[in-house]
Amino acid sequence: MTDLDLSAYAKLSPFELKDKLIEIASSDSERMMLNAGRGNPNFLATLPRRAFLRLGDFAIREAERSYAYLNSGFGGLPEKKGMVDRYETFAQGHEDTEGVHFLLSAITYVKDRLGLDQEEFLAEAVSAFLGCNYPVPPRMLKHAEAIVKAYLEQEMYGSAPRIGGDFSLFATEGGTAAMTYVFETMSLNELIKPGDKIALGTPIFSPYLEIPPLPQYDMEIVDVRMDEDEDWQFPPSELKKLEDPAIKVFCLVNPANPPSVRLSDDGLDALAKLINTKRPDLFIITDDVYGTFADDFISLFAKCPRNTMCVYSFSKYFGATGWRLGAMALHDDNAFDDALAALPEKAKKKLDKRYSSLTTEPRSIPFIDRLVADSRAVALNHTSGLSVPQQLQMTLFALSGLMDLESRYKNGAKRIIRHRYATLCNNIGIKAEQSENEVHYYYLIDLEKLGRRLFGDAFAKWFSEGERGTDFLFRLAKETGVVLLPGKGFEVVDASVRVSLANLTDADYAAIGKCTRRVLDEFHEEFKKKGK
Repeated sequence: MTDLDLSAYAKLSPFELKDKLIEIASSDSERMMLNAGRGNPNFLATLPRRAFLRLGDFAIREAERSYAYLNSGFGGLPEKKGMVDRYETFAQGHEDTEGVHFLLSAITYVKDRLGLDQEEFLAEAVSAFLGCNYPVPPRMLKHAEAIVKAYLEQEMYGSAPRIGGDFSLFATEGGTAAMTYVFETMSLNELIKPGDKIALGTPIFSPYLEIPPLPQYDMEIVDVRMDEDEDWQFPPSELKKLEDPAIKVFCLVNPANPPSVRLSDDGLDALAKLINTKRPDLFIITDDVYGTFADDFISLFAKCPRNTMCVYSFSKYFGATGWRLGAMALHDDNAFDDALAALPEKAKKKLDKRYSSLTTEPRSIPFIDRLVADSRAVALNHTSGLSVPQQLQMTLFALSGLMDLESRYKNGAKRIIRHRYATLCNNIGIKAEQSENEVHYYYLIDLEKLGRRLFGDAFAKWFSEGERGTDFLFRLAKETGVVLLPGKGFEVVDASVRVSLANLTDADYAAIGKCTRRVLDEFHEEFKKKGK
């Protein structure tokens, strides 16, 4: 037990609380700290990174061809004509056969599967590695967008029919930038106003809870709560809340964070039916970063194309949190543009002035391009966009997902986190259970339910009524060096903790399981001593 006033930490973001827990867990120099509080994976995709390096070797040679006579470390803009032939020559006899072969395959793939010009694709990639040009178009490079679109269509649509027409992408500095951009542009364009309601599919990633109440948005949050006893799906009574016309936006993370369960097919259909029949004006933001770890995943972006903006990050699946690679996807026919067209004339004139430096017809600028302009205070729209080397690595990640026809990387990633889940459960002393919707990138341990399962109803009631969840976290950190996050910070009702299953070893998760059980056993001993 710590001697801290734990109530002082009750309102902190779980990620801020984590820092205090790390400080406590690190206080014993004789013990190793185990931080399972953050979802940064300890696995990553090597093949697209090898391809990035080999492309770099080739790109430098291409640049040096332009000013070879100077012999002074100068390079120039590569010549596009004949570049594919020169790459094939470069590839012959190269030692890194994996990276080189990946790029040879990619050159063939983009022509055969995506209908892209091979020379144009390679020239864009070479220029992107060199970083010698501004991002043009600023929203996303032409071939990068086509390839990432194909990847997202593969991963977000699954077996669902392709409805809704074409969609466009905005490459962003990770999913976090996408979140901030969409709220800002919706506010600036008067699609949301202070006092409006926003519905959140809870539990949810904590920033979605923290952004709407900020003074510049001042939105009222409506919980649309998943039911833990129904495999973390939305009951009809909760979905019915979305019928309220005062709710302007619905945000969800799918698969959920922290429950790590995807929406079932029936759940998706029920949500899509409600939106299509009763709320065709509702704006939806679906954050699908963990979708690639799920079996047979289908996004709401595929089911409700007109209403839904999809936020995707490459950080978790490809082990690329430091690259800051994300994308926002929006169908060309969408509710956001419809709402812009329906704004009162006074608001339109105000926005005409805001975007007047970009075009003589500012009202024609679609919502997704307003996101780009607003990300650079409009005036710097011409220099906006994600850096082109980042866009190149994103493109290579997407190509690796598209060309992995036997799903070897995907199956390996799933196998890693699911085995860790089983290891954790076994060492807590419970059976590892797996439903068709569970992903297990995270595991949400409901301490009250676990206590009831191990020690009975009376103990569970005592633990819950005493609000001992935060105490559990601090005791776990102090006594064992294990750092987990509070479920309460993600709007979980019951006393619970989130374990990331992505960032430690199997042996570590075995230790975390044992430590979790040890501290819960200590609480049980206290319960017995107090004569309960």
